[in-house]
Amino acid sequence: MIATKFFPYPYRLQRSALVKALRKSLSRLGLDQVDLYQIHWPSPPVPIRTWVHALADVAASGLAKTVGVSNYNRMQTQLAHKILAERGIKLASNQVEYSLIQRRNEHNGLLETCHELGITVIAYSPLGMGMLTGKYTPENPPSGVRNLRYRKRFLDQIQPLVSLMREIGEVHGSRTPAQVALNWVISKGAVPIPGAKNARQAEENASSTEWQLSVDEVTELEQAAAMVL
Repeated sequence: MIATKFFPYPYRLQRSALVKALRKSLSRLGLDQVDLYQIHWPSPPVPIRTWVHALADVAASGLAKTVGVSNYNRMQTQLAHKILAERGIKLASNQVEYSLIQRRNEHNGLLETCHELGITVIAYSPLGMGMLTGKYTPENPPSGVRNLRYRKRFLDQIQPLVSLMREIGEVHGSRTPAQVALNWVISKGAVPIPGAKNARQAEENASSTEWQLSVDEVTELEQAAAMVL
């Protein structure tokens, strides 16, 4: 599956800019159509309606098999769904940040709304920027922007959750904390899109779909995650 996005930069103020950007992407990819075309942000000052109609244009013209949005809140998603439906086109997806330690889009009702409308939730940062892999500890903190976001206090607090993920992973055949984190996202009806730096990581991520957490394990993980501030 090939998906790409349109970012509404300040100089892209017209509906035609989205269509033009996709045509350029297709040319670079050597394709006639992408499987999924998304708008990256509901960025003002251009109204959401303008960009959603542009998504409908590329779907109607066959340049994109399906269309989606990214970082749209609940009301914005409902509006995009309504506009596309009026033109006979389905809103395929909404790509948002979602993980065991970032459940904002579940608690605010967005996930429920997407499920009700048949919109696939694509979860970016499903590993919490690497915090759910077990790689980082108070003794081995992340560098760069991750170090600014995740301080020592956070790393101290997340260790019990990571330990629980290791325990649950062992029950399912030596699964890693990362695999447990991804399987949790899947259990919530979302599609995780983790990054991979090499083939081994890609294979590890893919194998997260080969097994399933129990209801009790999901609950236990969520209770442990709730203790992480």
